[in-house]
Amino acid sequence: MSKKSTPIDKIARPFQKFLHTESSGGIILLAATVVALIWANSPWSSLYNDLWHSHFKIGFDNFNLDYSLHHWINDGLMVIFFFVVGLEIKRELLVGELSSVRQAALPIAAALGGMIVPAAIYFAFNSTGNETAGWGIPMATDIAFVVGLFALLGKNVPVSLKIFITALAIVDDIGAVLVIAVFYSSEISLIALGIAAGLILLLILLNKLGVRSILIYSVVGFILWLAFLKSGIHATIAGVLLAFTIPAYSRLNTKEFLDKGNYLLKEFDYAGEEGANILTNEPRQSIVQELKSGVAKMMTPLQIFEHGLHPWVSFFIMPVFALANAGVGFSSDFFDHLVSPVSVGIIAGLFAGKQLGIFSFSWLAVKLGIAAKPNGVTWKLIYGAAVMAGIGFTMSLFISNLAFADELLVKISKVGILTASFLSGVIGFIILKTSINKTSINENR
Repeated sequence: MSKKSTPIDKIARPFQKFLHTESSGGIILLAATVVALIWANSPWSSLYNDLWHSHFKIGFDNFNLDYSLHHWINDGLMVIFFFVVGLEIKRELLVGELSSVRQAALPIAAALGGMIVPAAIYFAFNSTGNETAGWGIPMATDIAFVVGLFALLGKNVPVSLKIFITALAIVDDIGAVLVIAVFYSSEISLIALGIAAGLILLLILLNKLGVRSILIYSVVGFILWLAFLKSGIHATIAGVLLAFTIPAYSRLNTKEFLDKGNYLLKEFDYAGEEGANILTNEPRQSIVQELKSGVAKMMTPLQIFEHGLHPWVSFFIMPVFALANAGVGFSSDFFDHLVSPVSVGIIAGLFAGKQLGIFSFSWLAVKLGIAAKPNGVTWKLIYGAAVMAGIGFTMSLFISNLAFADELLVKISKVGILTASFLSGVIGFIILKTSINKTSINENR
């Protein structure tokens, strides 16, 4: 007989159900974007700008960190986002869709097309002046929004298509990280960079020695972030490098875990004679502790970090980033910003360049025999996914802040990013929805 639900269970259940759906992260991110746009165009717009430019200082006389709230978010909180991205990349390389050349061929080809073509299109509109620095903006895909929209398409979306777009986004993230590290870093401090290199070697050594302590990796990772913050290479790269040093092995193999678990569950059943309530049943309390210890040994540090941080990234860090970065004022010069070469280059790159690059490179890879088209996925579905990949949002906004020192250019680039992401999301969703519905109708005949 199941335990009767408490009043708090009844209140919390709808929220728990929402937070466990695939689309929830994208919905909250969208809500934060809408709030930022409304706030930036409200009578309280000055409060919006003043908030993100207010400074916070921590540290002491000889060493302190004095940055604006906007900087703390983009160079602090976003390190955790990039750390989780790095964990996802490592997992995919070890056991996922990027673990073999054959599996990885199609998403790699698609991602390369989705980075090269948009960058080239942007450069065609902005080949001179400070504006050229924005070529990396249309290269990015926002996986949170894309996965959220895929979830809204329903259960008829082929699993192989979801795997393809997720693997594509992972490769896209690798490209974005490399672009940030190589092209969007400032003057290099060799001393800070040397300290960072030493810390990375220490992390690798800890991994090789079998150290699995989450606390140790967290502390060394924090110091690594400080070193990168002072090195001139963008601090978020520390998150990705840290992720690649996190152990991905467990202390028990699956057979040991299964045998031990079955034995303890039987002992738990036999110990029932001592009393039904676990508070008065010491043997059962001891068995539960052993089970807990076994589960801890079976979980890899990579899994623990990823599962623990993913909700924070989806439901706090990315929405806060959107709130701080997506506020674009729709003033009288909005149309001028929209038709600016920077904005046009971003819109053309994200909306047209992404779909052209992803689809054409995918088609060529399949026709040349380099890759195989996923089972149950039509070319129209791949095209729809390619259009939707033009949602650059989070990573594009992030790169725009690195690319331009001029606040006007940052503002213009945001207009282009938001416009292109809206077009890509709506049109990509419509293409996929109609294609999936037609496929379902044909299968039911």
